[in-house]
Amino acid sequence: MRATGTKRNCDIVSDSRQRFRHEYKYTIDAKQEMLLQMKVLGAMRRDPHVRADGSYLVRSVYFDDIHDSCLSENFSGCDPRSKFRIRYYNSDTSCLSLEKKSKVRSMCSKESCRLTVEECEVFLRGHVPNVTEDMPVEKKKLFTEVRLRGLVPKVIVTYERVPFYYSGGGVRVTFDRKITSSREVNLFLSGDYTERPVLPCGESILEVKWDEVMPRHIKNVLRLEDLNRTALSKYAMCRVYHL
Repeated sequence: MRATGTKRNCDIVSDSRQRFRHEYKYTIDAKQEMLLQMKVLGAMRRDPHVRADGSYLVRSVYFDDIHDSCLSENFSGCDPRSKFRIRYYNSDTSCLSLEKKSKVRSMCSKESCRLTVEECEVFLRGHVPNVTEDMPVEKKKLFTEVRLRGLVPKVIVTYERVPFYYSGGGVRVTFDRKITSSREVNLFLSGDYTERPVLPCGESILEVKWDEVMPRHIKNVLRLEDLNRTALSKYAMCRVYHL
């Protein structure tokens, strides 16, 4: 079932412009999340794409090769590294995107292109759609890289995201909770698959992203030095449960 507000759901999908940003992740418990959200509300704005409860639903299927190179690189802290995923929001499969997430010198960037449902279904079967002359350049590039690297869908990662933003410095703070994993990649578009929680009850992931310099008042609100930083991605966390 597709959610209402299709245009707003499409707007959540990132554009294809590549820019490198700082990105830190932390594991936090329910009490920390509640306190941090109260503090952040006084310094930042809620993302305009959220549902009535202040969150939106994120569904992604992540890719890897037969050697699980992306997973191994994440555990080893390899730099540079990159991984691919297909993502949609709020159960709206009319707004699918293929994304390449890269990390270079501890800075992150994301490239993306829109997908049709038919193209997504080809990817889910372990193949790559044909590249055509009328495709945008970015789409040709991403499709070709998936094919050359021999990437296939490995795991579905689903979670609720509570997002905030501050335009000065391009700061984005998100609380990702109820993170689940599923190997039923063929059911990705339906949303009807078996899910397994990957974090202890009440725990969530805090992600903080910014451009060059984080504004001092945001830094003072978050007090990141007091939190438990993690290097593992949600992809790695979810794959661990199925190895």
